[in-house]
Amino acid sequence: MSNTARKSIGYGVEMVAFRVGPQEFCVDIKAVREIRGWTPATTLPHAPHYIMGVINLRGTVLPVVNLAARLGLHVDEPTPRHVIIVVQAEDQTFGLLVDAVSDILSVSPELMQGAPDLAQDSAKAFVSSVIALEDRMIARVIPERMLPERLRLN
Repeated sequence: MSNTARKSIGYGVEMVAFRVGPQEFCVDIKAVREIRGWTPATTLPHAPHYIMGVINLRGTVLPVVNLAARLGLHVDEPTPRHVIIVVQAEDQTFGLLVDAVSDILSVSPELMQGAPDLAQDSAKAFVSSVIALEDRMIARVIPERMLPERLRLN
């Protein structure tokens, strides 16, 4: 990603912004280990519908979550244009399949607003806050809530 993609919106938390369909989301940059191109995943029997399967990341078996499916959004078949954001949360490393990474943002805490009360409880389980920027609304996702309970390491 070029330096022109880095946008400063005050001083604060560094975020990686990405698209899933027409919507924008972000995750704390400290949770991101790497961003890689789409690699077909090996499916796992009886896995939840939002688990694409697993990929081999330099000898480590990495589960991949289709973020669109996990959030209940329209799911497209992955293409070479999709990317996997490798995140680490609660001692678990996994991938988030997204359409594209759009920006790296520095967001001041004042710009982060709690998820609206109108949001369903299930949506609030995955989104910690919403960031309003000019003509954009970016939802901050909670990576540790993306995996099913039985795949989480505690």
